[in-house]
Amino acid sequence: MVVLVSDGVSQYANDLLRADGWIVEKISLLSNPNQVRPTRFWGVYTKLKVFNMTKYKKVVYLDADTIVVKSIEDLFKCGKFCANLKHSERLNSGVMVIEPSEEVFKDMMSKVTTLPSYTGGDQGFLNSYYVGFANARVYEPNQPSDVLNSRKVPEMERLSTLYNADVGLYMLANKWMVDEKELRVIHYTLGPLKPWDWWTSWLLKPVDVWQNVRVRLQESLPGTGGGKNPRDELLVKFLFLFPLLLIVFCYYRSFLKTRSLCDHVRQLYYKVRARGVLPYSSVPSSTIVSPQQPKVPAFLGGISVCVCFAAVLASLGLSLVIIPRQVMPWTGLLLMYEWTFTLFFLLFGSYLHLIYQWGKAVANRARQFQAHPASLDHESGKGHQVQQSCCDIAACYYGLGMASLAILAPALPSIFGITALFLRLGLMVVGGLVLASFMTYASEHLSIRSFMSGFEEGGTQRRSICFLC
Repeated sequence: MVVLVSDGVSQYANDLLRADGWIVEKISLLSNPNQVRPTRFWGVYTKLKVFNMTKYKKVVYLDADTIVVKSIEDLFKCGKFCANLKHSERLNSGVMVIEPSEEVFKDMMSKVTTLPSYTGGDQGFLNSYYVGFANARVYEPNQPSDVLNSRKVPEMERLSTLYNADVGLYMLANKWMVDEKELRVIHYTLGPLKPWDWWTSWLLKPVDVWQNVRVRLQESLPGTGGGKNPRDELLVKFLFLFPLLLIVFCYYRSFLKTRSLCDHVRQLYYKVRARGVLPYSSVPSSTIVSPQQPKVPAFLGGISVCVCFAAVLASLGLSLVIIPRQVMPWTGLLLMYEWTFTLFFLLFGSYLHLIYQWGKAVANRARQFQAHPASLDHESGKGHQVQQSCCDIAACYYGLGMASLAILAPALPSIFGITALFLRLGLMVVGGLVLASFMTYASEHLSIRSFMSGFEEGGTQRRSICFLC
């Protein structure tokens, strides 16, 4: 097994490849001569160097996003150039059988700037170079060996889909177009949905094959058993614990600011003795003299909805950036939920706190116009008696509702046992719309409650211990 490695690959990756039994060959990159091309295709012409590996009689080339699930030794009996047809009459360069030739390689290098590439990469170039490949005969490995040895080696042969089973085609029909038991190579061709990225496993069923092989990998270097990366393991533990510690710290800090620790202990002691809530622990809002009822700004609801969805997008984006791409699917999903919820509650909770302070400022301005300052002092004194250390129940319900829907929406396909990609995405979209509707109502309602709460508590020192209170 030979792997061609450029300077962009880390030394740790090189060591891991060697430990896994690969022969590592360092190569320089070939620049892509096409001006119009995808950004990710900037170095793909380097693949043509396979044609110059003349110290080998025959080379079976595999893209990094393929996985061999059954022996492919019979491919070495194929012709001088073999590939599989995809997208009508065009060959796919993800799996190729090549008879290396210095002459062929030099001829390719002389034509890379003149032959067109419909993809802007090596695959388009090879389709232009091997004219008439679509008319080549299909390789039949099950022919008797004497027939294979006696025939003239074909210049080109087409490979069966068994040797290059396209996951993209599987997702269209929700099944393989050939006998699944006979599959030799699976090719994960769907753009950014690569099997090593944890989120792909929750969308594409064939990724299970990749993950099942991954978890059986032996430990060739310390900490690499089961396809793990020891550097990521420490990061994952930190990412899991940090949000929990952050929430505990915020709650603890708010808890102490409500009253001193001794007051809380004393309060708890009296509650146990009295078997109930102390009469001075809370004062009904009806007993507090409040200024005139405020007029909630008409634009508050609309702005709150926009801020809520912006907080969701920011939380999702930051979570995807923070979480390592190649963790196990369940680990990635749990970290995604944990960090998304934490970031959202911090972002949107901070916004609600600003709205609360706004309402409080409006109340304080209104109090300045009262005719009897003594009355204000009396009211303020009564307001300071309001030592509510419990969370806003409505905010807790809304938070639990949003969290439940956020978990349920992507889980619907698994609950109903649906594996087809488009049905999965359809169910997720429906769940997402329900979640969006709920969030629209909740964000508007919570912002109005925060404004009114701040107005009613204007001039008091009440502290909340909940992000969304």
